[in-house]
Amino acid sequence: MNNIKKISAIVLLICVVLTSLVACGEKPAGNGDKGDFIDYASQVKLDLNGANKTVEVKVKQLIDGDTTHFYIDDASFDGDVIKARYIAVNTPESTGQIEEWGKTASNFTKEKLSNAKSIVIESEDSGWNADSTGERYLLWVWYQDEEGGEYRNLNLELLQEGLAIASATSSSKYGELGIKAIDQAKAHKKHIYSGEKDPNFYYGGCIELTLKELRANPEKYQNKTVAFTGVITKNKGQQVYVEAYDEETNMYHGIAVYYGFSVKYGLADILQPGNKVRIVGSMQYYEAGDSYQIADLDYDMMNPTDQSKVMLIEKGAKAAFVETSAEKFAKGKVEVTVVEGEEEKIKEYDYADLAIGSTISMKNLTVKSVYTTNNGGDHDGAMTITCRSGNTQITVRTEVLTDKNGNVIKADRFEGKTIDVKGVVDTYDGDCQIILLTMDDVKFH
Repeated sequence: MNNIKKISAIVLLICVVLTSLVACGEKPAGNGDKGDFIDYASQVKLDLNGANKTVEVKVKQLIDGDTTHFYIDDASFDGDVIKARYIAVNTPESTGQIEEWGKTASNFTKEKLSNAKSIVIESEDSGWNADSTGERYLLWVWYQDEEGGEYRNLNLELLQEGLAIASATSSSKYGELGIKAIDQAKAHKKHIYSGEKDPNFYYGGCIELTLKELRANPEKYQNKTVAFTGVITKNKGQQVYVEAYDEETNMYHGIAVYYGFSVKYGLADILQPGNKVRIVGSMQYYEAGDSYQIADLDYDMMNPTDQSKVMLIEKGAKAAFVETSAEKFAKGKVEVTVVEGEEEKIKEYDYADLAIGSTISMKNLTVKSVYTTNNGGDHDGAMTITCRSGNTQITVRTEVLTDKNGNVIKADRFEGKTIDVKGVVDTYDGDCQIILLTMDDVKFH
């Protein structure tokens, strides 16, 4: 009888404890228990007067889920733009080779910061701490979503939404909550941990990437099937040029897409200047032109939304024709974040090399000489125009140009003139030049 009384007392005690836990409201996830969803991003408070470095900033460029460039006005920082790499989080890639949930994470960060009333960055301590690239700084990012409201910690928000994995989370200032946020995201099967397919990612046999990634690492993707989105800008022979803007480099990147003499039915209508398209094809090195291009396109007119093939996204887009100085074209440098092995590094490129395949415009070029091709081939009448702007030499290569009456334009039309041109960046014998495709794209002074 005494044993029965003891057991009853224990059972009663357990019931009391369970009732108390339920009455307390929020119950964290753990040991396979889904639990209540806790907003950990609101449980930390921004201390503007603490020992850590805190500065209010404004967005310059929204790069991806865990990287943003901010305008900063702080005497202790050398420069007016700080490249923030979010502490404790690592979101999937969306600016190079695109990974599952990468675009979703990027869109989440962009939406929060684009609508923020105020943004504050916080360092892990009283100084500015660079990441492994030496160019970006490890920061906590806080934002106000309404005037006078509490600041929310975006790093923790990404973790609790399952849009990032841990990156030295446990050793960081808010690491304890960060680990809880990750465990909760797993328990609630949020995004990365959902086991579901990302609706913004294509799971076919091609490599999803951006034109920047393709232009920065062409050898890496040679003979592989790739997929990217861009705007068709110009048609040249049996190829078109496609370009897309990149936030990190703040420039357009492009590539030639070869469709050949025989175009699949319906594809010709897709490959028209002004169309924004999804291109799927093989990355090939074209030896005769000493350049890379996309070839082996496919299109299914009966299934025009098939993401494994070329697909029209929208009409009415325009070529950028970014106004560029001769000096920048010839001597400019661009830094790009690349992944080598498991590490991110900052790599420097020549501006013109990264601009190959994209459209630019250049003003006030003085023509110094004109060479006309005349070797009995299809390009007879095309011109190589050597120009100068200040101390910089620029080469403009034309197609066979004609006037409104169909007459071939000859060298004397350009000799000794000052011109403005709009064209596509291309290469010849290892040097970058501007391809002039029509007389409509040149203005004489």
